[in-house]
Amino acid sequence: MKLLTIETQQYLSYYISRYQQVEAFGVDLYVLNGEGTHDFWPSERYRLVGSKKIDDIVAQARRWHAEEQFDGVITFSESAVVTVAVVAEALGLPGIPVEAAVRSRNKYLMRRAYEEGGVPVPRYRLVESVGEALAGGAEFGYPLIIKPTMGAGSHFVFRVDDARALERRYVQAAAGIQDMFWATSEADGIDLGPQGLLVESFLDGREYLIEALAWDDELYLGSVVDRITVEGGTFDDDVHHAPTSLPAEDLAKVHRVVAAAARAQGLHRSVMHAEVRFHQGEPHLLEIAARVGGGGLDQIARLTAEYDPIRAVVDVGRGVRPVVRHYRPTGTHIAAMCLISDAGVVEQVHVPPEVSTSDKVFLLKITARPGDLIRRPPDGNTILGFLGTTGRSEAEARSTMNEFASKITVRFTR
Repeated sequence: MKLLTIETQQYLSYYISRYQQVEAFGVDLYVLNGEGTHDFWPSERYRLVGSKKIDDIVAQARRWHAEEQFDGVITFSESAVVTVAVVAEALGLPGIPVEAAVRSRNKYLMRRAYEEGGVPVPRYRLVESVGEALAGGAEFGYPLIIKPTMGAGSHFVFRVDDARALERRYVQAAAGIQDMFWATSEADGIDLGPQGLLVESFLDGREYLIEALAWDDELYLGSVVDRITVEGGTFDDDVHHAPTSLPAEDLAKVHRVVAAAARAQGLHRSVMHAEVRFHQGEPHLLEIAARVGGGGLDQIARLTAEYDPIRAVVDVGRGVRPVVRHYRPTGTHIAAMCLISDAGVVEQVHVPPEVSTSDKVFLLKITARPGDLIRRPPDGNTILGFLGTTGRSEAEARSTMNEFASKITVRFTR
């Protein structure tokens, strides 16, 4: 089996571990990067286009497909979802429609599709000036959320509690998105819809992260994770727990709204990462990404729900129905977090052996490398990595996670 994976613009070495998981399923994985480094992947299965232009990427993919006859094309990168849809269509391989891919990236177009499909969403407004943002605040009230239309990873997503804070955060976000990786790494030559900022009404309930699968007329919630972060003005310090604490009645509601959102978005055969937040007791859609979730959400799904999102990517990519069941937790409890530090240029991240060798640690991924620049809000949302621990209860798993996180240290260059 041969699969092609694409990064429109290489994101450091972040997805290498995902590629290795794909290969563990017996896949011959070929990597095509639009822009990136020459030594990223074994040379016989790697090509670098040297351009983010969609026509250049498609042309290279066509030439390689003629030589290798790929069974499918996949991606784990948010900024390559649209590129992969275009390439899959050009090569005659399974994939989501290009229009659905664009709706899965641009949150303004996504919100419009949800409204047309009767899916509950926060009230929203596309804004192009401080004045328009303030008008949104006057209409929706405070607190308010401001976010990029083409964002990812909570970069330049802010909660604001009054008009003065909204003015300040608008200026910061409008400047920040000009060189934000997740916006600038999209392929050139595709109409991605309005580029800018949204203001949204605040949803007052808890948030849930879902690894899901759409296959024809059925929607499966493969994994459901509670976001248990103590929230402030930014959304970067994520802490998660699984299995979900949602009762069966609320899980059924979540299933209905995610299924309706997938249909509205045009996702009929796709892996999905969905984010749902409750408001006044009812689930509202924040977004559905047409890819699997980042960090350790794939490992969490396997441990707590016996669902493998990476295997699902392989199967969907080649047009085969994945082995999946409706959500059923295993009983294993986990707690997981993003590792957060101060801003600066990394010299060294130290993980002591008592953490790295513990049988309670199921997830330890240090993504920051020496020389990397860590940006913190309002300038960005760079993290050090991810840590996840197991336990017999949420309290035990969370206590272990916090203890181990405190032992991980970072030294910055001066």
